[in-house]
Amino acid sequence: MHPLSRHVIDVADFPKPGILFRDITPLLRSHFTEAVDALDALFDAAEWAATEAVAGVESRGFILAAALAERRHKGFVPIRKKGKLPPPVVDRSYELEYGSGVLEMQRGRGRLLLIDDVLATGGTLGASAMLAVDAGFRVEQVGVLIDLGIAEAFRWQGEPVRAVIRYG
Repeated sequence: MHPLSRHVIDVADFPKPGILFRDITPLLRSHFTEAVDALDALFDAAEWAATEAVAGVESRGFILAAALAERRHKGFVPIRKKGKLPPPVVDRSYELEYGSGVLEMQRGRGRLLLIDDVLATGGTLGASAMLAVDAGFRVEQVGVLIDLGIAEAFRWQGEPVRAVIRYG
């Protein structure tokens, strides 16, 4: 297990009974730079050179993706919950382990790295990647801070999601 995992707090029955929430807030508060360093290291120099922007999934994915985009002098592309971006937008429905939702993003083009905080069932991350393609982007790679080990078969373009911390 990655040393940063000791700063992730388990919260039982949140946001509803039966869910074990991995809270990254203490990690970001005390070791933000190290977390961004670890995410940055998931991708090699050639991958960074070929990337034009970093997309982040609302809301904790914004924090991580924006930090990476700034560090690597890339653009930042937000993927937001329905109704949070001005039109025109492209949208996609998705399922969570505890509900469903709709994600939106504005149209664009270019090569993206897609970043989120957690891979759970793959619903949000899969919908985000497909949404980015629908919006005109090419998703080169997908990375997360934490892979909960629930969606072991989840792949993007045949590749597993890259993760700093893996559970399960």
